[in-house]
Amino acid sequence: MTPRQAFWRGYLDCAPFIVIVVPYSMLFGVVARDAGLDLLQTMSMTVLVIAGASQFTALALLQDQAPVFIALLAALAVNLRMAMYSAALVPHVGHARLGTRALMAYLMVDQAFAVAVRTYEDHPDMPQSTKVAYYFGCMMLICPVWYGFTLVGALVGQAIPASFSLDFAVPVCFIALTAPLLRSAPHVIAAFVAGGAALAFAWVPWSLGLIIAALMGVFAGGQSELYLTRRRERLGA
Repeated sequence: MTPRQAFWRGYLDCAPFIVIVVPYSMLFGVVARDAGLDLLQTMSMTVLVIAGASQFTALALLQDQAPVFIALLAALAVNLRMAMYSAALVPHVGHARLGTRALMAYLMVDQAFAVAVRTYEDHPDMPQSTKVAYYFGCMMLICPVWYGFTLVGALVGQAIPASFSLDFAVPVCFIALTAPLLRSAPHVIAAFVAGGAALAFAWVPWSLGLIIAALMGVFAGGQSELYLTRRRERLGA
């Protein structure tokens, strides 16, 4: 497969997510305008942050009159998943030049990461240049759609009937992203612990329960991975 072919394959592999990204991005445009942001502020946040979950978190906290520091902390905690995404991608695209990697980091979104890392794991013999081209193919479909339909939501949000319930896209999006990546017991344990903790700590003010849940999920996943590794070593001894 040539880099050009890999690019278009990545582009097409991410196409199904458009069904989710369109209402998700429109919803953010609507919510941002309802929260008091003007059009320039809404689009600036979308272009600079380009991370839907953390954008929604920050807006919700600011609407609840939470301190700006708390809003930023919660948004950062939600976005820490990008650091884990980056670590997972280093073995595949870490060879790229600094400028290329910087652009990759900026364009990284949940949907494209999930598709790219799954493809890399299923095709370990894929050449490095092809992996980079595939990555950009994934990103180049999702990102313009996110920008464009955020703008649509910000411009015509008030005209969208409430019966359309665009907010369905948020949980559906993350279920679709997470489910295919739960490939081992530590993955499943981390997901269930984090999900259960998020529900258990939903009462914590300013959505700080999300930070607690994230830390508990990471700890549970790490400890279960360590336990399984030690068990394999004992059995192999």
